[in-house]
Amino acid sequence: MEKYTSSIATKDLVDNKIPNTLIKKADLLPDPESQLDSMEMKEKPILDASIPFRNLTDVASKKVSIARLIDKLDVETNIRYQRTVEDTYCNVYSYDYCYFSKVYLPTVWWTDESLEKILSGQNVEAVFEQTVDRIYSSAIHDWFLQWGVSFGWERMFTSEEIQNKVNANGGIGIICAKRREKGLSGHIVPVVPETDLNKAYRENDIVVYPLQSQAGKLNYNYFSEVRKDWWNDELYSSYVFYYHE
Repeated sequence: MEKYTSSIATKDLVDNKIPNTLIKKADLLPDPESQLDSMEMKEKPILDASIPFRNLTDVASKKVSIARLIDKLDVETNIRYQRTVEDTYCNVYSYDYCYFSKVYLPTVWWTDESLEKILSGQNVEAVFEQTVDRIYSSAIHDWFLQWGVSFGWERMFTSEEIQNKVNANGGIGIICAKRREKGLSGHIVPVVPETDLNKAYRENDIVVYPLQSQAGKLNYNYFSEVRKDWWNDELYSSYVFYYHE
């Protein structure tokens, strides 16, 4: 089930009442029990030296290393991302993808009490289920709108725009949709660079469905046309596209 963190109203940020420089990452340390072949410790980064980080040397190295990362995470088969009777793990996969791409996306976020302390200038350490708690896809949708810019995320507005940006720069794209019915899961999916074998779906040379990689009810290392514009499904009240270098 979805768990929400409300934090401070987005309007306050728009009105520049809250300095974004005060906010900090809610980071937990990697854990030996957090592994691709385990269902444990999904809230923590994977501790596995064989998983490649994105190589930031140049565009070519970024894209090659992203392809290697997708192959290694292998969302289609690794136990960490397989759905259970109770849950799916789109947020866990998106977090792992961003973590190894050296981009910040929360898998836990500050409680309201902790956030108020941080914004007042106090030092707060991330302690799971005390000062931070899991954040799921519908709440991540709101997190992007409220805090994304503070962590380098840039909002995009079309499939063509975000796919071209990811292709051109080897950056990180995200589509995140908020569930209409509160308490139920939304969805979050990385938009990934096209490869020789895996392409976005285009009509008249315009990207209609970007190339994506996901965990969910069904897991795909790569897909585009198979799920079409899932973010426009009536299940969701809103969606956002975001990009990070």
